[in-house]
Amino acid sequence: MISAAFKALGDLLSSEFRSVLFKAIGMILALFVAILVGVEVLLSYLTLIPWPWAETLAAIGAGLVLLVAFFFMMAPVTAIFAGLYLDDVAGRVEARHYGRDLKGTPLSGFRAIQTSLQFAVIILLVNLAVLPLVFTGIGALALIVANAYLLSREYFEMIAMRHMAIDDARLLRKENTPQIFAAGFVPALLSIIPIVNLVVPLFATSYFVHIFKQVRASSR
Repeated sequence: MISAAFKALGDLLSSEFRSVLFKAIGMILALFVAILVGVEVLLSYLTLIPWPWAETLAAIGAGLVLLVAFFFMMAPVTAIFAGLYLDDVAGRVEARHYGRDLKGTPLSGFRAIQTSLQFAVIILLVNLAVLPLVFTGIGALALIVANAYLLSREYFEMIAMRHMAIDDARLLRKENTPQIFAAGFVPALLSIIPIVNLVVPLFATSYFVHIFKQVRASSR
């Protein structure tokens, strides 16, 4: 797990990944700009409220919404990213580190987007369920644990499906659940760190390529 994290960090900082890195950051920033614009539009309607105290509450509420969105939308965004860029990033990682292995077969566009959207919805619902408790120690821990499991499951299975049938990919994950689940804590923790979480989608993709290679080698 530690070696996979350092390899993924090296991939993230390498020149051949620079263009994908900029695309990933651009996509995430565009999403949050859209959220900001939406909140501003909503506030423009709320300015029609005749009570100054209501406007103040609306402004405070908008700030809290943006704060929540920045921290708690990152995991779902990371899941969506998998469907958009996973094959590109995984292919580059495999070519750089595992050139002698058989190349993975890219997932169909429909399958990749469908799977990533399904996981994004699940992650979003789990995050919203935990949200009321997030300001307590238990809530924060539950959020990290849930995201660790969900992100590790999605990324591992999607990368594994590049090399084997869907059922075989899921079976491999289930047989190695403790190791894969533990690996999920790295992107789950990084996703709650401001600024750093902007590169988590790219990091997680590279990271789980290395995790998959390690798991498959140890399972043979």
